[in-house]
Amino acid sequence: MASLNLADTFITFLALAGPQKVLLSFAHIARTLDVRTLRLVAVATAFTAALVGTLCALTAPWLATFFHLSQAALALAAGIVFFVYAVGLVLGIHFDHAEAPATAIPDGDGHADEADPSHPLRTGFRAMLLPFVVSPLAVAADLEVSLSASDWGARWVVAGAFALVALVDALCAVIFAPVLRRAHESILEVLSRLLGILLAAVGVQLFLHGLATLGVAFKAAH
Repeated sequence: MASLNLADTFITFLALAGPQKVLLSFAHIARTLDVRTLRLVAVATAFTAALVGTLCALTAPWLATFFHLSQAALALAAGIVFFVYAVGLVLGIHFDHAEAPATAIPDGDGHADEADPSHPLRTGFRAMLLPFVVSPLAVAADLEVSLSASDWGARWVVAGAFALVALVDALCAVIFAPVLRRAHESILEVLSRLLGILLAAVGVQLFLHGLATLGVAFKAAH
């Protein structure tokens, strides 16, 4: 990347880890949390995601050197993890759902949902680790863009853009919390499978990008 500016970097991260990706995960945990707790989870996870993104952006060169990582390796690893996660969505396997001791509590529709009444905030936070806090695609993109930065100023631009996207995600979750809680489970499952297909394609594209970075040539389709 020849030059980095806040607007372009923000748009890049917004496409990879914006509300269109994380709100569905928030909607799933909203079935077991009240609105206030869901908003607390949104704020806590957004703050942590912004902190993780900032640390990755500022320390990317040292992390890459210490672990002997290349941009191609990051792209390949993130593509594989993201593809597996997306396939899980398509098959209805939710890797991001926390497995905690739970009790049934009635929701607004009279159905019993699973929740951990003693630690709802911790349960919700843990459920959002993979899709939001440490999203493999977002972290890989954060590291890749930061590795292409030439100085500290550019790395701070990357960190700021990542933090802004986390803030947008949190605001959307806070604003739409009541709506997310009332979303029907069957609608969420349909959307999960549709999103899974799209994210699987993104994972494959990221994997191919890693191969291309290594010098693997692909013949263009006519």
